[in-house]
Amino acid sequence: MNSRSADTPEEERIVKSPYFTADHEVFRAEVRAFLADEVLPHAARWEREGGLPRELWKRFGQRGYLGLLHPRDAGGGGRDLFTSVVFLEELGRTGFGGLRAAVSVHAYMATHYLAAAGGRELRHRYLAPAVRGDSVAALAITEPAAGADLAGLATTATRDGDHYVVNGTKTMVSNGMVADFAVVAVRTGGAAGDPGRAGMTGLSLLVADTNLPGIGREPVRTLGWRSAGTATVTYDDVRVPADRLIGRLDSGFYYLMRGLQLERLAAATLALGGIERSLDDLRGFLRGRRVAGDVLAGKQAPVHRVADLATELAAARQLVHHTAWLYGEGELPAAECSMAKLYTTELACRLADASLQLHGSHGYLEESDVARAHRDARAATIAAGPSEVMRDLIGRDVLRGPAGEGTGPGTRPAGTPGHR
Repeated sequence: MNSRSADTPEEERIVKSPYFTADHEVFRAEVRAFLADEVLPHAARWEREGGLPRELWKRFGQRGYLGLLHPRDAGGGGRDLFTSVVFLEELGRTGFGGLRAAVSVHAYMATHYLAAAGGRELRHRYLAPAVRGDSVAALAITEPAAGADLAGLATTATRDGDHYVVNGTKTMVSNGMVADFAVVAVRTGGAAGDPGRAGMTGLSLLVADTNLPGIGREPVRTLGWRSAGTATVTYDDVRVPADRLIGRLDSGFYYLMRGLQLERLAAATLALGGIERSLDDLRGFLRGRRVAGDVLAGKQAPVHRVADLATELAAARQLVHHTAWLYGEGELPAAECSMAKLYTTELACRLADASLQLHGSHGYLEESDVARAHRDARAATIAAGPSEVMRDLIGRDVLRGPAGEGTGPGTRPAGTPGHR
């Protein structure tokens, strides 16, 4: 829990937490300075251009930020999970949803599968350059008729000698326009939409270079996340070498189910940083804006609105950090990851909406930070599983528990395996 006075300057606040050490706070200052010096001065231009420049990826890589969580033998930094929590919170604090989506997809989603299940050759060929920032990664899962419903994925990969022939369409692919390779969810067995688990057990993950013949990429204009380089990617008889298979054949559903927990935790952590940034910005505006002879920060209505939002932020912070602790302890806290993702991303929307309302006409300008936060917040409630799916997962998990057993984060006895 943060210990702070309302009048304590941001740079002098002392963070007290059971999860973070002094080394974490040194790292936080380092990341915040890097983002302030090398990212924020250019981020608005990258929003207009619709993507991040190659040199930025290299600068992230040179500082080790693209492989913090990956094991050292996979080319990563082998850092503890809360180092990544610090990094993602600070990335979220930039206030640019497209930037945080692009970087997190690269470092915590696409390359996660290579680090977790890829063989030595795949790690050498794809993971190591990605960690250095020499190549950019994308994750291609969503399709026109299937998103959160993995059983409905229809992109196929048919074995033909020493290649897989891939056919299908992937949509809403962050980094899709700039990626050098994508981790692609494909159907290698079963049939899309099969009843029971038949549609799930036939999924596999392939690494496909984006310059292969038969791949088409079209940019997608999105409401927010404008610097994420989002694309629709088509695969038309694309021949992918068979040794680009990640892990075991037909085991993609298992890998995705585990990877999605990290993805949802990352989304929650990014949202947490974004909420803190938005609340700081709103506080500054309310302190400086005068109406009828008094600053807005002295009027009861906005004061009470901020009180509610700050309280929700404090609750969200504890939920996210506790979930990260569970994950770092080797559990797979699926219900908690869904809770954290649901609560923080929806809180980000509530705060963005309140901030725009309290800013009045100043917030309604398209190029304002407030309007951008409003656009970007909504996307996070959809990506990595929409809020409706999170509620379904959480509710079903609670209802499966024995009658009289506590529910929610921290209620499982120590050593109890996480929900799988």
